[in-house]
Amino acid sequence: MLRRLPFSLTRAAALTLGAGLAASSALFVGVSHLEYDNLALSFNQRADQRVATVRQGLHDAVEVVTVTNQLFALGAPVTRAQFQDFTTPLLLRHPFIKAFNYHRIVKDSERAAIEAELGRVIPGTVISEERGGRRVPAERRASYSIVDYLVPLKGNEAALGFDAGTRAPINAALARAHAERRVAATPLFPLVQDPSPQPSFQVILPVYDAKGRLAGDTAVVVRAEELVSMALAGAGLLDDSQIVMSVYAGARAEASDLVFTTSAGGVHPRHELLGSWIAPEHASYVARTLDVAGRPWLVEVAAKPRPFAADHLASLAMLAGGILLSLMTAAWVQASGARARRVQQLVRKRTADLKRTNRRLVDDMVARERTEKALQQSEQRFRQLVSMSSDWYWEQDSHFRFTMVTGGFSEKAGILVEHLLGKTRWEFIPTLGDTERGRTHIAQVRDFQPFNDFEYQLLDDTGQTRWFLVNGQPVFDELGQFSGYRGTGSDITERKLTEQRVHHVAQHDALTGLPNRSLLQDRLGQAVAHATRSGSPAWVMLIDLDRFKFVNDSMGHKAGDVLLMTVAARLRSSLRDADTVARLSGDEFVVIVSESGDQQLTPDIVQRVMNAVAQPVMLGTKEFFVTCSIGVSVYPSESTDADTLIEHADIAMYRAKKLGRNNFQFYTPAMNEESLERVRIESALRNAVERDEFVLYYQPQLDIKTGKIVGMEALIRWQHPELGTVPPGRFIGIAEETGMIVQIGAWVLRSACAQNKAWQDAGYGKLRVAVNLSARQFGAADLIENLASVLEDTGLEPEYLEIELTESLFMSDITPAVDLLHRMKALGVNLSIDDFGTGYSSLSYLSRFPIDVLKIDRSFVADITRDANDEAIVTSIIALAHNLKLAVIAEGVETSEQLDYLRRHGCDEMQGYYFSRPLPAREFEQLLIEGRGLAPEEMIAPEPAPALA
Repeated sequence: MLRRLPFSLTRAAALTLGAGLAASSALFVGVSHLEYDNLALSFNQRADQRVATVRQGLHDAVEVVTVTNQLFALGAPVTRAQFQDFTTPLLLRHPFIKAFNYHRIVKDSERAAIEAELGRVIPGTVISEERGGRRVPAERRASYSIVDYLVPLKGNEAALGFDAGTRAPINAALARAHAERRVAATPLFPLVQDPSPQPSFQVILPVYDAKGRLAGDTAVVVRAEELVSMALAGAGLLDDSQIVMSVYAGARAEASDLVFTTSAGGVHPRHELLGSWIAPEHASYVARTLDVAGRPWLVEVAAKPRPFAADHLASLAMLAGGILLSLMTAAWVQASGARARRVQQLVRKRTADLKRTNRRLVDDMVARERTEKALQQSEQRFRQLVSMSSDWYWEQDSHFRFTMVTGGFSEKAGILVEHLLGKTRWEFIPTLGDTERGRTHIAQVRDFQPFNDFEYQLLDDTGQTRWFLVNGQPVFDELGQFSGYRGTGSDITERKLTEQRVHHVAQHDALTGLPNRSLLQDRLGQAVAHATRSGSPAWVMLIDLDRFKFVNDSMGHKAGDVLLMTVAARLRSSLRDADTVARLSGDEFVVIVSESGDQQLTPDIVQRVMNAVAQPVMLGTKEFFVTCSIGVSVYPSESTDADTLIEHADIAMYRAKKLGRNNFQFYTPAMNEESLERVRIESALRNAVERDEFVLYYQPQLDIKTGKIVGMEALIRWQHPELGTVPPGRFIGIAEETGMIVQIGAWVLRSACAQNKAWQDAGYGKLRVAVNLSARQFGAADLIENLASVLEDTGLEPEYLEIELTESLFMSDITPAVDLLHRMKALGVNLSIDDFGTGYSSLSYLSRFPIDVLKIDRSFVADITRDANDEAIVTSIIALAHNLKLAVIAEGVETSEQLDYLRRHGCDEMQGYYFSRPLPAREFEQLLIEGRGLAPEEMIAPEPAPALA
C-alpha cells in the first residue's frame, strides 16, 4: 500500500490558478455565444429548407390540377379514355395523389342517361350521396355535381357517381375557384372511398363550356400526410432526428387540422436556462404560414433538446484547455516544492506499468497459440469455399507466370488451365497493353502493388467474348523478397452484357432505336467541341413530320408507330455513319451533321433528307405520302451557343411550316422576333371569340354573263383592342396549329349563315355564302352534325351555303374523304375546291368527288394576259370543270383585261378587287340595296374559247 505524501498549495500558485480560471470562464462565455449564433443560423437554414420542400410539394399538387384542367380548356370534348391516358403518367410521377376527378354538372333531366353511362363503367353505379354514414342513391334535385371521370378507378370505385355537391367543403372551394378564376383547395375531409378516414383534401379548378358557363371542375384528391412525407423523404429531410416538425391544414395548430408530424407530442419551443443567459436572442423554433390554393397551412419546426456538450465542443474544449493551462501554470509554480513528490509518483507508476506489461506478454503467448489454430481452420474453410464458389483462386511466381489456377477454372471460364499455366497475363492476352487501363495494370503489377476489380475481356476456347474480374495481392517471403502474386478471379460476362443493355436502353428511343434526348445532348456537345477545335461548321436540323396527327387519328397509333420507324430508317440511310439522327419527341427528329475534310455542308444535304422522307409509305393496304418541315441552325454563328442550337432550329422549323410545310429554312435572328410575335398572337387569340373581337367581311361573287351578284365569300377579320386589325395571315396558321381554328371556324360558319338568312329575309335576294373549312374542322368526328345543327338553328336553306375545301385536306387519304364529302353533299350544301391547281390533285380522284365548283387560284389569274403558261393552265381548268359539269369561279380579278379574258374563255363567276374589296356587313348590305353589278359596257358577248391542243 502506497503512503499519500503531504500536499500544500502556495499562495502564488493559488493566485495563478484563480486568475487562469477566471480568464477561461470569460473566454468560455464568449465562444459559447458564437456557437449559439451558429446553431441558430443552422437551424433557420434547415427549417427554411423543410418549409420550402412542403411548399414545393403543395405547389406540385396545384400545378397538377392546372395541367389536367388544360385538357378541357382546349375546347374539344374530352373522352374518358383521353382523361385516363393524360392522368395516368401524372399518377406515376406524383404517388401522393389518391385520384384525379372530373366533376360534371348534370341536370336532373340528364340523370338517367348519365347513370346508364356510369353503369357501363361499373355495373350498378348510380348518382349517390352520403346519409347517416352510408352511401345511398341521391335525392332528386335540379342538378348534381357528380364524380364522372375517375383515375385510377381501382380502389376508388366507391367514389364514381358520387354527388360531390353534397359536400360543403367541395362546394365552398368550387365557389371560390369560380369567383376568383383560379385553383382552390378544400379543408381536410374523409373520402367516400376510404374504409378508414384519413386526412385528405382536394384541389379544384373550374371547367367552362364553349359559352363560358360552368360545366364542372377538375380535381386532384391528395392524401395530405403522404404528400408531406413523400416531399420530405424525396429531399432527404426525414433522416435528421434533431428536427421536429408538424404541418397543419389551417392557420392554427389545431389537432383536427394536423396533417403530418415527426413527434407524437407536437412541436413546442425549447427553452434553455444556460442558453438564455449566454445568448438571450437564441431561437430554436420557427412557424410559417403557407398559402395553398387560397387556404392557409401552418408549418412548425423546432430543434430537439441536445446535451450541452454536443453543440459546444469548442467552448468546452477552450474551457478545459484554460483550466488545464491554469493548473499547469500553478503546477509549475508549485514545482520547486513538489519535485520529489512527482519523482516518487513516477517511480510508482513505472513499476505498476512493468507489472501490467508482464501480464500482457503472458496473455499474448496464449492468444498466439489460439490464433495459429484458427488460421489452420480458416485455411481449411477457405479451400472448401473456393471449391464451392463461382470464383477461382490463382497464384503466380516472381516472374508473374501462372503456377496454379483452382476452383474449376476450365468449367467457369471456358478456357483450359493448360493454356494459362507458364504465361503472364499480358502474354496470354497480347492486346492487354493496347489500352490505357491495361498498361496501368501491367505497371502496377511490375511495381508489386495490390490490385482490385481489374476487368478485361478475351475470347474463350469456343471463340466467344468473355469478361473477367480479378483481384491480386503481392506475396513476400520472410526476408521481404517478392515471391509472386495470389488472388481470385470471376466471370462477369452476364453482368457486363446487362450493363450494356441497360446503357443502350437509357440512351436510345425504345420505338425507333435512335438516340434519345439524353444521348443527343452528348452528341451535340461533341459536335460543338469538334467544330470549335477544327473551325468547321456543324448543322443542327430539327425535322417535324407534316400532318402526322392525321395518320394517328385515321389509322391508329400502331400505324403511326410504323410510320415513325420507317422515317427513322430513311433518315439513317440518307446520312453518313458519322452523322447523328435522334428522336426528340413525338414526330420530331434531330439531325447533327458536321463538316469534315472535303465533305462540305450544303443545302443539298437537307434536300436529300426531305426527299428520303417524302417517299410513299404503305400503312396496311393504303399508301400515304408524308412530307416534313425542317429548320436548320448553324454553329458557330453570331450570338449562338450550343445550348440554343436546337431552340433556333425549332424556330426555323416553325417558319418552314408557316411557309406552307414541305420545305426547309435556315435560322436567322429575324425569326426569333417572329417567334415572339407568335406567342403574343396565340395568347391574345385564346379569348378573342368570347370578347367578340372577330368580324366578318364579305367579298361579292358575280355572274360574268349577267354581271349580277350571285353570292359572297365570308372572310374573317380580327379587331384587337391593342394590336389593331390583325390580318388572317398573322393568326390563321397559329389557330390551325393550336386547335383554336375549330372554335373560330364554328363561329364563322354560324355567323355567315345567320347573316345570309337575315339578308334573304330582308328581301335582298337568294344569295349563296361561301365559308372556308379548315383541316382541323374537316377531320372532326362531329363535322356533319355541326353543319346540320347550324343550318337548322339559323334557318338557312342548305343550297345557299357553299363549303370551300382545299385540295390538301383530302388528298392524303382518298377513301374516307370521298365518303365524308358525300355525307356533306347529302345535307344539300354546295362544295367547292379552293385554290385549285396549287396542290397535287389527281384527275382520277377529282372525278370521284361530289364537287360543285372549282375556284381558280389568284396566282394563275394575275398573269393570264402576259404569261402563256398561266393562260394555258386557266383555260385547261375551265375546260376540265365544264367537262365534269362543274362551275368555275376565278379569284383575284383586278383588271378589265383579266375579266375580258375569263369571259371569252367561258369562266362562270369572278371575285376580286376589280369589282369590290371584301366589305363589312353594313357596306355589303348597302351594295345589295343599290343593286350594283358589272357596268353594261363590261357585258360584252363572249368570244368562243380556242380549242385545246
